[in-house]
Amino acid sequence: MRAIRVLIVAPSLDILGGQAVQAQRLFKGLQESTAVSVRFLAVNPRLPGMLGWLQRIKYVRTVLTSVAYVVNLLIQVPRSDVVHAFSASYYSFLLAPTPALLVARLFGRPAILNYRSGEASDHLTHWSFSRRLIARLPTAVVVPSEYLVAVFGQHGVAAHAIPNFVPIERLSFRVREPLAPRFLSNRNLEALYNVECILRSFQLIQRERTDATLTVVGDGAQRSRLESLCKELGLRDVKFVGRVPSERMPDFYAQCDIYLNSPNIDNMPTSIIEAFASGLPVVTTEAGGIPYIVEHGRTGLMVKMNDYEALARAALSLLRDPQQARSIAQAARAECEQRYVWPRVRADWERCYEALAGGVSL
Repeated sequence: MRAIRVLIVAPSLDILGGQAVQAQRLFKGLQESTAVSVRFLAVNPRLPGMLGWLQRIKYVRTVLTSVAYVVNLLIQVPRSDVVHAFSASYYSFLLAPTPALLVARLFGRPAILNYRSGEASDHLTHWSFSRRLIARLPTAVVVPSEYLVAVFGQHGVAAHAIPNFVPIERLSFRVREPLAPRFLSNRNLEALYNVECILRSFQLIQRERTDATLTVVGDGAQRSRLESLCKELGLRDVKFVGRVPSERMPDFYAQCDIYLNSPNIDNMPTSIIEAFASGLPVVTTEAGGIPYIVEHGRTGLMVKMNDYEALARAALSLLRDPQQARSIAQAARAECEQRYVWPRVRADWERCYEALAGGVSL
């Protein structure tokens, strides 16, 4: 039997975010599969020559990119057996996966809506048009977590979970002995990720541990505001390093000892799984789907959303109790090896593609 021709439709790495990283990891992994023949179609294609220059102009960029994207779909979808469209929420849902789902319907190809946003509940509740499209257009809805399975179920849409994965072979695990107050944040600097909470927490941490350091990886609209807040709070040894390519992130995990995470909206952050793999104990707020991947007291510590004081107390408790930190790090690594590695995820995706290409419902 010939390999199943799968077209992955997703943002390229020109767009900062977890969707692009997971899409590239999936694409590269499937290139080694004998069951699947995979191609990648970017929702944000780069255009050549003068068109590329025009892409720099706001609004013109949106029109040109959208037209090029749809033309690429019309060429590539008929050559595919299954269309796999990555999705976020709100207008991004309408601009990125919706055209792919419509073109797949036009050519009679099964299509997967791979919805990955922690904003799903609000999106499905308040955007009735999107909700109707999701109910009618895709052949299957696949999400990264049981949290989103439950959210979609509340809106009458059956979804199936296939988790994110990390290149565990590139994330060297080591037990931090002694555990040092070297903290890491790795989220986009946008309001929903609430990095401000981490900075306020770090102020309390640094009062007790004057040797504490914080590395902030990521970029976004709030960067200037957060850098100013550091000065207002009198923080020392806080380093904003900006956007870091995913292939360089293992170095940052290796240089730090504790991972801090404080979003108000989230689904299944890959950064937490990468911290699991690297041996950094995770201290996080309990936003969205995080309780589905972090078991409080066993694979990490969780506190209420936006409670920077509790976040600081939890982080300091690890420094005072290195045995607990070691136990959490080891349990988290074992969890990662069992659930969030490529061989496990590859098998799930291959079964999904085989079912849809054969006309079988998930």
